[in-house]
Amino acid sequence: MSEASSKLPIAVFLSGGGRTLENLLRHRDQHDLPIDVRLVISSRSGVRGIEIAKIDGIETLVVRKCDHDDSDYSRAMFDPVRRCGAKYVVMAGFLKHVLIPDDFENRVINIHPSLLPSFGGQGMYGHNVHAAAIERGVTISGCTVHFVDNQYDHGPIILQRACEVLADDTPDSLAARVFEQECEALPAALRTLL
Repeated sequence: MSEASSKLPIAVFLSGGGRTLENLLRHRDQHDLPIDVRLVISSRSGVRGIEIAKIDGIETLVVRKCDHDDSDYSRAMFDPVRRCGAKYVVMAGFLKHVLIPDDFENRVINIHPSLLPSFGGQGMYGHNVHAAAIERGVTISGCTVHFVDNQYDHGPIILQRACEVLADDTPDSLAARVFEQECEALPAALRTLL
């Protein structure tokens, strides 16, 4: 088997700064994560995630949800994925809801900054998740890598990683600690897909 064929072909959906994409590329280059990132699609133009992809020589597209109805949006997102030959889609800070087509069932993965099913659902992303966890008084938080279905933060769990919530945590300090777990969890989950 050639080196290229032993790598998992993926596409990445993102909406912003590209920290998760950057982490995946670092794991690919420094820790032999066997992925081939063939395409990055952003929901917004002018974001750092697109620049990271371009610097790495990855094909990029911008597909804005406001330009499409739900079914057309799904086609606009997944047709380029089919064309590039990606086997999986990784949602890496992708903040739009897109319908998952039948041929991508259990082939789209997301990382969420909580231990699902806690602190998931519409509007539960970023700062909101960590503020809710602190307000609720939980002592353990973490992240969940899961397959995406057509409900928010739902679908079969692939793996979870936990971290402590400290008495003096702010949403920002908790977010930083959870992101450390995300940086290890997503590459580990991708390895299991091989």
